[in-house]
Amino acid sequence: MWVYLSGSIEFARDGGRAWRRDLTPFLVGTLGHRVYDPAEDEKKNLTDEEVAHFRSWKSSDLERFRRTVRKIIDWDLDLIEQQADYLVCYWDRESARGAGTQAELTAAYRKGVPVYLVTELPPAEISGWILACAEKVFSSFDDLKTFLLERYTS
Repeated sequence: MWVYLSGSIEFARDGGRAWRRDLTPFLVGTLGHRVYDPAEDEKKNLTDEEVAHFRSWKSSDLERFRRTVRKIIDWDLDLIEQQADYLVCYWDRESARGAGTQAELTAAYRKGVPVYLVTELPPAEISGWILACAEKVFSSFDDLKTFLLERYTS
């Protein structure tokens, strides 16, 4: 099984790394699944120059920034559409500020890839679109782990 970890990167305080680093050992070590962590893969399909400078281009060279981010969009959505068996998404207030997570969930939903949404937010504070893209919604990573153990082990 191949899992894509979706959630805020751009607006997350730690670049979205902590929850992914905490969950990955379980997914790999306990379930034996392969994990794609977009927060750890900054290179993707970018040149060294793009990796080093694209964030600053948001203020200094918007067109170059947009071209570079389109490469990231294509890379991530291709992975979801062509490789992912399921997505784990951590949804928080930072996720709602961006757009990538929404696009990833929508792409997975359209492709029939299950989305397991983990959020501490009450459903009333989450877009109906996001809730509809999720196959299951969990209030904690412990609840998600229990589900995944039941779902993906025999």
